[in-house]
Amino acid sequence: MTAIIQTLDTVDGAFTILADDRQRVLASGWTADHEAILARLSAATRPADVESGETDAAGAVRAFYDGDLAAIDEVEVAQTGTALQLAGWSALRGIEPGEPLTYTSFAARLGNPRAVRAAASICARNAPALFVPCHRVLRSDGTLGGFAWGLDVKSSLLAREAGER
Repeated sequence: MTAIIQTLDTVDGAFTILADDRQRVLASGWTADHEAILARLSAATRPADVESGETDAAGAVRAFYDGDLAAIDEVEVAQTGTALQLAGWSALRGIEPGEPLTYTSFAARLGNPRAVRAAASICARNAPALFVPCHRVLRSDGTLGGFAWGLDVKSSLLAREAGER
């Protein structure tokens, strides 16, 4: 399989999308470093070949940043993981913009409110950032917690989704 990689300019900085030959997003994030995007995937799931090109998902990113927060919802992603990870990533897509959850609430959605570490791990291992909105999960005290692409980006995304930008 030959994957397509594309970097866009956003107000939060460069945003790179890696999509498979069916235009499903494999990985994405706020960097122009293609190797950093590829590193979000396990060695077994990395594409053999990568070419620069136009991804279908780019239009959704532009629309999101133009104010259509639902534009990212229809973008197909391709993720591989455990049953719990897959359920978690699916649940992340159900968190509404502007209504972030705590890690405890997210764990409860997965059926075990005590599984806070597992919930955090699901977020940390999420490769198609933005399209699977792990940025919508916060610490119990309301602070940001972690984010692979930096807390400034996470804060900006949350503000945008709350209508503050």
